[in-house]
Amino acid sequence: MTTEGKNVIPTAAPKDDAEPDEFTATVKTPAAAASTEPGAPNPGQIVLRGIPVTLISEVGKAFVADCARNTEGLLSDAEVKDKWGLIDEDWAGLAGNAPVLAAVRAERDRRVASGLAAKEAAQRHFARAQTVLGDILNDEQVAPRHRIEAARELRQVAGSGPENPLAGEKVSIIINMGDEQFVKEFIQGPVRSDDGELR
Repeated sequence: MTTEGKNVIPTAAPKDDAEPDEFTATVKTPAAAASTEPGAPNPGQIVLRGIPVTLISEVGKAFVADCARNTEGLLSDAEVKDKWGLIDEDWAGLAGNAPVLAAVRAERDRRVASGLAAKEAAQRHFARAQTVLGDILNDEQVAPRHRIEAARELRQVAGSGPENPLAGEKVSIIINMGDEQFVKEFIQGPVRSDDGELR
């Protein structure tokens, strides 16, 4: 038997054949238990492009990682909102979502500890460095030596020229010893000179 909000379980009939007594018991559903028990995991939930997503799903983890990149200055607010289809009200509402904030802080700490945050930041700066090198190369007021070094660095980054190990020459060493012949082939990569420059 059930009553509103409670499960009612009849007891066994007493020996004197009287009417059975009833007692009530409150049964917690798993959802209720998760929300009331201290320390129970609360994965949190967000709505992305109109679909509810938990933070522990693959999509949720990717969103949290992008939010962590936003706090590190690697992604702008506009880039995150555009990528995940968030309107301004949704973006502002994230500030009051405690599970999201906790997940973003944890992800940011993980990225800093693993060195991933520094690596991604360096990659972003390196991508912009080619513009600086191009400016040095084209600026006639810069000393010729610096312009040549800028050209070498640009050539190496572009992946062409002899400084690229993959563009080295194929070398074959053949040793004839009577009836036997030993052959060793390899790609000759760049050689570092005494002054430390690749040749």
